[in-house]
Amino acid sequence: MTETIPAPGGSVATRIALLSGPGEATKQATCTPGLAAGPWDFDAAPGYGPGASLTDAVPAGTPRQGELPAEYRQASDAELEERITRARALLGDRAVILGHFYQRDEVVRHADFVGDSFQLARAAKSRPEAEAIVFCGVHFMAETADLLSGPEQAVVLPNLAAGCSMADMADADSVAECWEQLCALYGGEPDTGGRQPVIPVTYMNSSAALKAFCGENGGIVCTSSNAAAVLEWAFERGQRVLFFPDQHLGRNTAKAMGIPLEAMPMWNPRLPLGGNTPETLREAKVLLWNGFCSVHKRFTVAQIEKARAEHPGVRVIVHPECPMPVVDAADESGSTDYIQKAIAAAPAGSTFAVGTEINMVNRLAAQYPQHTIFCLDPVICPCSTMYRIHPGYLAWVLEGLVAGQVHNRITVPAATAAAARTALERMLAVRP
Repeated sequence: MTETIPAPGGSVATRIALLSGPGEATKQATCTPGLAAGPWDFDAAPGYGPGASLTDAVPAGTPRQGELPAEYRQASDAELEERITRARALLGDRAVILGHFYQRDEVVRHADFVGDSFQLARAAKSRPEAEAIVFCGVHFMAETADLLSGPEQAVVLPNLAAGCSMADMADADSVAECWEQLCALYGGEPDTGGRQPVIPVTYMNSSAALKAFCGENGGIVCTSSNAAAVLEWAFERGQRVLFFPDQHLGRNTAKAMGIPLEAMPMWNPRLPLGGNTPETLREAKVLLWNGFCSVHKRFTVAQIEKARAEHPGVRVIVHPECPMPVVDAADESGSTDYIQKAIAAAPAGSTFAVGTEINMVNRLAAQYPQHTIFCLDPVICPCSTMYRIHPGYLAWVLEGLVAGQVHNRITVPAATAAAARTALERMLAVRP
């Protein structure tokens, strides 16, 4: 799962800095001027920060990061690189660093494992000797690592403000209220085949509390790579599925399984019955929560048409978190791992237009120079929260571990953890 990381000269962070500098002549642009600043400039204020999720509403109680010491804020890129490398060497096997595909190159180059959220959670299990697991991702990923790692291991998130706007779109109270309304409408009796009225399914991109909700109510967790297998599991046990928080993954997966769109109503948690009639909900097969990924929402059919016009023979691959028209217009869709493997297996000289986060696309282009690889979105707009993990924060937490201090430990309460593990174990038993 380790990978060779390109030199920082071609990284997204470097390109953003150049685009933000004086006199830069280019047709390319960033979506937010603030991307060139250090994340610590935004840590004190509520919000997801610059990038794709900048305008998303932030729930009350969202974790905030305390002020990063000045020595890390003021250090040069070269100094931070040296300090991280030195701390890693001093820690040895006492710490393992996990880096998500969407993480900036300047951070993920130091990772022992690189992958998607579930691959990294499993990687954490493979290093039981590590005293600390430093997760360079976002909050729900660190929670999942804590659920699957040993009780004596500390899971560290370098920047507490690295959340996930999609995960925050479905909170425990709103889902519980939805469930109460559905139970009142459907009743609690199984049908003649023993299937329950509704089975909850949560995407991995959700809080530990929602994974626990699924564990307590006969539900399960899914990833973007096994969503179809998980839905099949759920339909064997239930007449309907409540799918949250990402409407697009749920819709695209169910549609590919042959479920008609009219049987997939949207649930708006701000409205009674989610904004639906009782008749609509009784006829439903998949109830889709009104949530989305702000990164993947940026991709459009027009971008695909432009890519095809400018690059005849281009192969368009998008993530299933993209809106349905985009997935339908693409040649194929798949998880981050699927995208990477498809590009790795392609014959030399292939051209790819990819619909997923820019850091991953940029890295793939550097790793596979025999191909032409570009992001469908011409604007550089990284995941706001993933981008909150800066080398300064990584140096801070690693040097803290060297000194015997654990900064930003993520711990799931025991009562929540037990039920959340149940939902995760059900997922582990499902083979895609």
